[in-house]
Amino acid sequence: MTAVVVAVFALTYVLIAARRLRVLPIGRPAGALLGAFLMVAVGALRPADSYAAIDGDTILLLFAMMALVAYVERAGFFEWAAARAIARARTPVGLLVAVAALAGAMSALFVNDAVCVFLTPLVVVACQKARLPLGPYLIATATSANLGSAATLVGNPQNMIVGGLSGLSFATFSALAAPVAALALVINIGLLLLYYRRDLGSGPLAPVPSSSFDRGRLRRLVVVVVGVLVAFFAGAHLGYAALGGVVALILSEREDPQAIFARVDWTLLVFFAGLFVVVAGLETTGLVDAAWVTLGPRLGHDNLAGVSALSFLYLLGSNLVSNVPMVLLAAPHVAVDGSTFAWVLLGFVTTVAGNLTLIGSVANIIVAEKAAGAHELGFFEYLRFGLVSTLVVLAVCVPALVGLARALGI
Repeated sequence: MTAVVVAVFALTYVLIAARRLRVLPIGRPAGALLGAFLMVAVGALRPADSYAAIDGDTILLLFAMMALVAYVERAGFFEWAAARAIARARTPVGLLVAVAALAGAMSALFVNDAVCVFLTPLVVVACQKARLPLGPYLIATATSANLGSAATLVGNPQNMIVGGLSGLSFATFSALAAPVAALALVINIGLLLLYYRRDLGSGPLAPVPSSSFDRGRLRRLVVVVVGVLVAFFAGAHLGYAALGGVVALILSEREDPQAIFARVDWTLLVFFAGLFVVVAGLETTGLVDAAWVTLGPRLGHDNLAGVSALSFLYLLGSNLVSNVPMVLLAAPHVAVDGSTFAWVLLGFVTTVAGNLTLIGSVANIIVAEKAAGAHELGFFEYLRFGLVSTLVVLAVCVPALVGLARALGI
């Protein structure tokens, strides 16, 4: 049985990692769904066990945040914010800093993947009007969105899973993660300037016109989003707090939300549900526990050497099986420690790991695909910056995370 379950797991992750295989081009969500079905079909899990493996809190939060972001986009908030940030940049170097800061800040609240979907086309337009090289600005968008998303439990899917499995409050997680994510963003911006400043020139930028938007709708949206954030910090259930914001917007708009629901990435929800089941099936073999016991003497949360070894494991695993599966595989063992620091370390390192390569995170791929008509962001073009940024950020921020956790006593 163990060999069969491992084979199912391997097939699933080949489908996930390769995105589309020539011999079986069904894509990542369908690959996870196939793996979940096979785990039940081969007897690794009973149907009831497969249902129990799916974390409802994570699925609800993902759905609610995607619906909320759809309302944010329809109100024109992303275009409004980007147009003002670009207008204040004035120079190419200022634009690079503005793009990175805006991508990081918005990703902490609105999910990094969604931010990249809406921000990338605006960055492309701004660069084309000013005749600027697109590569540096696309890399700034992707890497900064990833780093900014590490600040909160709603910034990216892996942090949402951490929130659902750990039971940490939004405020507790952010108290430790947000300062370190901000430091990571500053380091990333410094590296962007070091790499690209000489290539950008210093001439003034042409203004980028923003599309018209409904000010009344935008005001209602701001009120609701602020209310959701207050609920997050007050300790409300994250999924239902976000869902409450969605319901409030549905009622205030007074129209059928079918168009909003159409913007929800339902295949992503299928992907996550399937992934929960596949990982639960693998855990029945005991192989993950055995591997953790073998590595155990080198891993730990109470000293810098153990934390460094864990960070390397998370970095390597996130780039082999992707960051979300790495979180799911590591979560049962992190739960043994149970500290805020242990959970934040898991979320932070697996998020930063996404900056290593162009295919390291969905946000990177979104940026590349959205800009494909104007610039082909190459694997090695990205790697030249992403590799250095990832290693420098981890080298500085992991010790900073250890120090801050000790200072806060968590």
